[in-house]
Amino acid sequence: MASKSRNSKAKFIAMRHIFRPLLPLFVLAAASALAVGIRPAQGADLQPAAGAAAQPAALSAGAPQAAGGERQFSLAEAIRTALANNDELKAFKSSVAAGKEDIGIARSSLQPKVTLEERALQTNNPGYGLMIKMNQKQFSAQDLAGAPGTFNYPGTLTDYQTTLSFEQPLYLKKAAVAVTMAKKEQMAKAADFRRRQQEVALNVVQAYLAVHTAAEYVKVAEMGLEDAREHLRIAQARYKSGLGLYSDTLRAATAVTDAEQRLVTARKDLNVAKRQLGLTLGLSAPAGIMDSLPEPSALAGIEHYRQAALNRPDIAALETRLDIARDNVALARADSLPMLGIGASYQLNDHQHPFGAEGESWQVAAFLRWDVFDGTKTARASDKARLEAQEAADRLAGYKKKVLFDVDNAFDAVDEAAKNVDLAKASLASAAEGKRLVETRYANSLSPIVDMLDAQVNYDNARARLVARENAYLLALANLGFASGTILSDFGITDAN
Repeated sequence: MASKSRNSKAKFIAMRHIFRPLLPLFVLAAASALAVGIRPAQGADLQPAAGAAAQPAALSAGAPQAAGGERQFSLAEAIRTALANNDELKAFKSSVAAGKEDIGIARSSLQPKVTLEERALQTNNPGYGLMIKMNQKQFSAQDLAGAPGTFNYPGTLTDYQTTLSFEQPLYLKKAAVAVTMAKKEQMAKAADFRRRQQEVALNVVQAYLAVHTAAEYVKVAEMGLEDAREHLRIAQARYKSGLGLYSDTLRAATAVTDAEQRLVTARKDLNVAKRQLGLTLGLSAPAGIMDSLPEPSALAGIEHYRQAALNRPDIAALETRLDIARDNVALARADSLPMLGIGASYQLNDHQHPFGAEGESWQVAAFLRWDVFDGTKTARASDKARLEAQEAADRLAGYKKKVLFDVDNAFDAVDEAAKNVDLAKASLASAAEGKRLVETRYANSLSPIVDMLDAQVNYDNARARLVARENAYLLALANLGFASGTILSDFGITDAN
């Protein structure tokens, strides 16, 4: 008996040494089980607590995202809608239309001017008095036969004078140059508008791809949540069968909660992206996208894009404004040239009533106006305009170099993005195979659950990276089209106005 007692005591001491290192793990497991509302009994199912599962319940049920009556657009439809409805484009179009009036304003200097004037006058000026009487047809022989002081002291006289005058310039160099400059500025504004359309198209592509990326991230998050739940099921089954640890179920449950949180965030980001797309399209509601993206157009050679870039609307606008700057030199010099014109007037005079007609007269004239000397104003203005024209030419040359630099960078970015897509696909295939192998090893008790969860995280990240890389490639193509000025034609938009 004593021998058996000693053997039992020795076994108890040995078991105590074995299980003492595991005591903190059992304490942690028990505390975690109490925290999430799980009774740590053999065979118990591991479920999230009611508070923790309140918000993700819809996610668990796979409830669809509320569409809110949103309309779905293809990428080409989205660009067309933005070109028609975007508020910024509408404002710019109004500015272009307003610029057309500058042509009429400049042309008005070459058109006839008709003026109607009514003037009331009282005076005792002898010269004016004589003129007033004659204009009113009131001067008579009695005035000549009057007292000698009649002309010197005519008394107070009243005159209502009605004048209708007309003036027509025949030669006015400054006005002719101003009309030419106004027409060119209108052309430049129209080119600016076309470039702004391209900017809006790029913004639409960015917003559209952001919606696509967010939607794909939702799908990735849903697949990640499904995989996490499967890992939890496996961990629970192993625990129930006595092959796994309770801590594995806790780790798997935490992974499920993290996956649900990622899905909530992904769906929020999708809603924000749809609202941003709707705003870019000029809509007051979110906008959705088609399930599939258009196939990217074939990439042409770099010289194609470099040549197209030199014909961009903004470069055309700068070239036109360089011409305007050169015309401004001629405008400044025109101040030294004369103005030739004709004019006429018809005049009524009355001593009692406005617009009366006691007397009437008319005049017809041709005139020449010439500012022969204005100090050094014209010379200084001409020199200033010439220097400003040179500045515009230098800026245009530098801008063209910058445009070609941007095209080269955008072309290289497309090549980089295409290679990154291939690498992301290879990375996803590797992550998928690694995940499969680790899951198999865990199911056969050859790997800890930590390895399986890490493999799952790596796989989820690889899926997300592939989505990002594919969209980055499409965005790189759009950036190349914008840099070269071909973005609208690249997406089949040829009738933008």
